[in-house]
Amino acid sequence: MQSEASELLNCRPPQVAGRSPIHPVVVFDLDGTLSDPLQGIGRSINHALARHGYDERPVDALAGFVGPPLDETFRLLTGREDAAHVQELVASYRERYSDVGYAENAVYEGVPAMLDSLVDSGVVLGICTSKLSVFAERILSHFGLREHFAFISGGDIGVHKWQQLAALRAQGQLDDAAVMVGDRAIDIDAAHRNRISSCGVSWGFGSMEELGSASPRYLCGCPAEIAELFTRVGPFIEPV
Repeated sequence: MQSEASELLNCRPPQVAGRSPIHPVVVFDLDGTLSDPLQGIGRSINHALARHGYDERPVDALAGFVGPPLDETFRLLTGREDAAHVQELVASYRERYSDVGYAENAVYEGVPAMLDSLVDSGVVLGICTSKLSVFAERILSHFGLREHFAFISGGDIGVHKWQQLAALRAQGQLDDAAVMVGDRAIDIDAAHRNRISSCGVSWGFGSMEELGSASPRYLCGCPAEIAELFTRVGPFIEPV
């Protein structure tokens, strides 16, 4: 597997004068796409649940809550719709996550090489994540990956990922030629709503059924496939 991945990374087509990568801007989700954050997120969720009198859950059972916004997560876990109480839970979560949870994380194998390959090919990289931008900045800096990204969009309570992409479009950070890469249906849906291409990844926390039902334009099984796909040069491809 490793030799196959290396071959993919080392077989980039040459750049052609007057042409650019098929998607000159690639926007990545963070959790479940670039890194595996389950331990930090799961333990921080349990910290918040216990703080407010709820039963803790096995960390592995919380895998499905990696990706969606925290307010949605705590509404589902507690059955509470009270906005003030949900914000208290989110605040307790962030208390632990800010201290230790963000570092209870691991970059997926092949991600640093994939990012290097894309940047070397002239692709502009960005982040669009449901977590606060300060945590995204801290995680990327912790792993020595921050310098790869031209911009970072973080979320907050009540802000959906499609709205984050819309704001990035309004700011001129991306246009129709961009592509959004993520492991959950919310990533693919955000791309569809903003008329940009989408790419699902199979190694994160979204099932193949979830990704398939969201209908991404591309589906990649390892980071090396993203590097091989998005370092190609060619004319603009209309998003679907």
